[in-house]
Amino acid sequence: MTISVRKVAALGLLGAVLVGCGGGADTVSSPAAGASPTATARPTAAPGPKHARPAPAAPPTMAAGPQGRTPVYERRTGGGAEKVVALTFDADMTADQGPRAARGERFDNPELIATLRRLEVDATVFMTGRWAEEYPDQARSIGTDPRFEIANHSYSHYAFAEPCYGLPAVAEPDMAADVKRAFDSFRDAGAVNVVPYFRFPGGCYDDAALHALAPARVTAVQWDVVGGDAFAKDPDAVAEQVLSGVRPGSLVVLHCTRSAAPATERAIRRIVPELRARGYRFVKVSELMRAG
Repeated sequence: MTISVRKVAALGLLGAVLVGCGGGADTVSSPAAGASPTATARPTAAPGPKHARPAPAAPPTMAAGPQGRTPVYERRTGGGAEKVVALTFDADMTADQGPRAARGERFDNPELIATLRRLEVDATVFMTGRWAEEYPDQARSIGTDPRFEIANHSYSHYAFAEPCYGLPAVAEPDMAADVKRAFDSFRDAGAVNVVPYFRFPGGCYDDAALHALAPARVTAVQWDVVGGDAFAKDPDAVAEQVLSGVRPGSLVVLHCTRSAAPATERAIRRIVPELRARGYRFVKVSELMRAG
């Protein structure tokens, strides 16, 4: 199967450069945690140690596609009509934006993370390695909070297929190394809740990129609902776009960057209660994929 560069039409809202915070294989696997052995105490013996807790299940991933291509996950399609939705937030920062950050531009959005915590919303943050290096304390805080999981959005937020909204491109031989470098940045920041998922910058990929990423052993995660929050200033417009697009099993893409998505936190304050009123439950991508 030949996969052309994927461009979701609504991504036009992301502007010429996406700098905000497909097809694929068919089988989702979730390794079960092994059961801990249980010792039988003798009647006259002192109580033995408490049973050990089972190890947490590994994050589910998809089987590789034809010729080992990286699989792509877009939306949960199984599980009947259960009303679950995954909110995902791209924490974007390119490799060359350090001088802008030094001049005071904010590529983080701690208020958004605080609101998600206050509203008790589980979420997945797709983070670039450069973002984690610029905000290591925040990366560690997000990556050690059980409410969140960190997924990979590349190191540099460069495109993995061209054209892609004016983004500079990563050479094919360097793609897997770019992804590994981002994972290393999360580890160096102290993040623990890191999952083997990857989101293509700009959502752009082609068959060559899927082949080039195979050594990274990640599942690529796209979306079916575009929040349209990049460069948006009207939180109600963002909320309306999300609320009109969500259906059971949806995967929503938003951003975690104040300078490029200033309305997101206010939009979330409306999105969350309205979806809950409709009966929706918020889950991380790993849970969405496991249940599907």
